[in-house]
Amino acid sequence: MKTRFIAFLLLFVMNLGVFAQSSYQPTEENLKARQEFQDNKFGIFLHWGLYAMLATGEWTMTNNNLNYKEYAKLAGGFYPSKFDADKWVAAIKASGAKYICFTTRHHEGFSMFDTKYSDYNVVKATPFKRDIVKELAAACAKQGIKLHFYYSHLDWAREDYPWGRTGQGTGRLNSKGDWKSYYQFMNNQLTELLTNYGPIGAIWFDGWWDQPKTFNWELPEQYALIHKLQPDCLVGNNHHQTPFDGEDIQIFERDLPGENASGLSGQEVSRLPLETCETMNGMWGYKITDQNYKSTKTLIHYLVKAAGKNANLLMNIGPQPDGELPAVAVQRLAEMGEWMKQYGETIYGTRSGIVAPHDWGVTTQKGNKLYVHILDLKDAALFLPLTGKKVKKAVLFKDQSPVRFIKTKAGVLLEFAEVPKDIDYVVELTID
Repeated sequence: MKTRFIAFLLLFVMNLGVFAQSSYQPTEENLKARQEFQDNKFGIFLHWGLYAMLATGEWTMTNNNLNYKEYAKLAGGFYPSKFDADKWVAAIKASGAKYICFTTRHHEGFSMFDTKYSDYNVVKATPFKRDIVKELAAACAKQGIKLHFYYSHLDWAREDYPWGRTGQGTGRLNSKGDWKSYYQFMNNQLTELLTNYGPIGAIWFDGWWDQPKTFNWELPEQYALIHKLQPDCLVGNNHHQTPFDGEDIQIFERDLPGENASGLSGQEVSRLPLETCETMNGMWGYKITDQNYKSTKTLIHYLVKAAGKNANLLMNIGPQPDGELPAVAVQRLAEMGEWMKQYGETIYGTRSGIVAPHDWGVTTQKGNKLYVHILDLKDAALFLPLTGKKVKKAVLFKDQSPVRFIKTKAGVLLEFAEVPKDIDYVVELTID
């Protein structure tokens, strides 16, 4: 018994050594990419697939238990005649966004790029016969916008994907699937995406939550493949957990870091670069009945609050089945862009400020400049607890007019001529 215990203990210690050796060490290129990612602050998410044709959102296949063979017939009619990648990227760039995250393959299983590992893709299965990802990558490269790829870990259409908690009614016969086959398929596609489309800013995984927590997704090996193919490509996973080894960014869905209003983001906030994704209306994929778009003010506030919590904002748009971005979404992009032209300096390249977020707003910081973003203040004065910091100057950012301030032992009191009414009343403090 004692001999068995010693043998077990030795094996345990050896395994600990293996785990320690396999711990992810990001490269210099990766660390530089993380910093650039944080500096960019604002991206646009694009959920586009066959589900756009049904105009009921990206989960319609599983929500309505649609047979995957019948659903696949949608591909025969997919012809987005108005799709223009250059026009998309130009509208997104006008918003002030610095990167795009595009759904290369969503849970429905349809690939929006030319893949040799499945005929169920936009080039081989549709009359459109154009590689949408290739055209988008070219437009992004031409216009100086980073491109990120969303990639689904689950698949409601493939027989080799083991049944999870979703997609059980889509007509697949073998609930156990063939994990070895499916895992190889994913890695083959990821290799294509990271080989054929130029430099990619990030791979954005989704679907881990579909399987029990005991399920072995073999993520370390998959992450290592990505980092080998493109060392500066960041890995993120929308698993709603504290980041796993090998991940470079932490994702929050419909919540700012540290908040959990939607019930999807209760995980601990890590030291990795942070990103929160949110919809411009109510749905990720195009939904014809969802015209409840958030106001420009709401979107700007969400961007500012994200920056104040040291996070990027990834704002979603669901393109129409004809290939155009919804007109309301394009209008919101333009209006956000006008604001960013004036206030982008207080967002880009900043980190969360030394004054924590409050009901009145947030702070961002760059060097010795502290930007006080006043979003909702009922008074004509604001106290900032800046102990240990000397405020040398206070000005209204938009016109550099002086702002009166009174120093106290506990901080400074900013005094305004009237209660702030701007969408974001930004005060720039020079601190020492």
